Amino acid sequence: MDLSGKVAVVTGAGRGLGRAYAEALAAAGAAVVVNDVDGDSAARVVDGITAKGGRAALVVAPVGSAEVADRLVDTAVKEFGRLDVMVTNAGILRDRVLWKMSDDDFDAVIGVHLRGTFTCARAAAVRMREQGTGGRLILVSSPAGQRGNFGQTNYAAAKAGVVAMARTWAMELARANITVNAIVPVAATEMTRTIPAFAPIIEEAERTGRPFPAWLRQGEGMGTVEDVAPLVVFLASDASADVTGQAIGIGGDRLALWSHPSEKSVAYTYGGWSADAIAAAWPEGVGAEPETYGIPAPNVPDAPQAPDASKGGS
Repeated sequence: MDLSGKVAVVTGAGRGLGRAYAEALAAAGAAVVVNDVDGDSAARVVDGITAKGGRAALVVAPVGSAEVADRLVDTAVKEFGRLDVMVTNAGILRDRVLWKMSDDDFDAVIGVHLRGTFTCARAAAVRMREQGTGGRLILVSSPAGQRGNFGQTNYAAAKAGVVAMARTWAMELARANITVNAIVPVAATEMTRTIPAFAPIIEEAERTGRPFPAWLRQGEGMGTVEDVAPLVVFLASDASADVTGQAIGIGGDRLALWSHPSEKSVAYTYGGWSADAIAAAWPEGVGAEPETYGIPAPNVPDAPQAPDASKGGS
């Protein structure tokens, strides 16, 4: 993919997935505005891009406010003359079960993930419409937003909202030739290394350079952050001009299109439904095959059994 001449903003680009997105966009030829709250990490990303002959600028600020969103867009225009791509990746976690989650826990995550996506996308859309040459909004969601996840009321709600905004903005911005898609990445990051089933494999890969096993890359769809970045490059390119309003998953060896909510089962009764009628009809009717919820537990293969020394094993 050749992104020469295009200009992108990537929020939360100081490490992990955001860094991989910024570096991949730059490697494809785009100029990149690198944003993060960690100035040192973000500066290292900028230095790495420019050392390889790329173009990059730095904005150290927390996303969420309209002022920061405008600053990101203004930096792109001031430094590189335009804006073509906005990648809303910045995020934080404040995991708690419902009865232990404080207002601050909830508001902080919603402020960065949901409001931050809204303000950055809005500022980008205004600029892209003024330019009149189209553009790309690439919003970052999560499996938690698609299925829910224990202890992540705030995060799951925000990430579900991100996909809903992608569908809505795809309609609103179509006439301006601005595509809007949500990506659903799965990769080895600081977040996923806390999952007991994945932690030892991630640690071993980092220590030895050994690739992740096939059951993880394919069965669970998890790999490195670099495995995810090509989807962002594709969605930033002219090749994706007809792709909009979608939620697209990627991780390891897996690329997937997530379905959007739709009516699964429908029943009718003349004159409307009473509570008793619903109770009678539910088990064998609309509710006969209820939907699952929550992210499935990893399907970890059984570990090889150690040989039994008492039987002469070696």
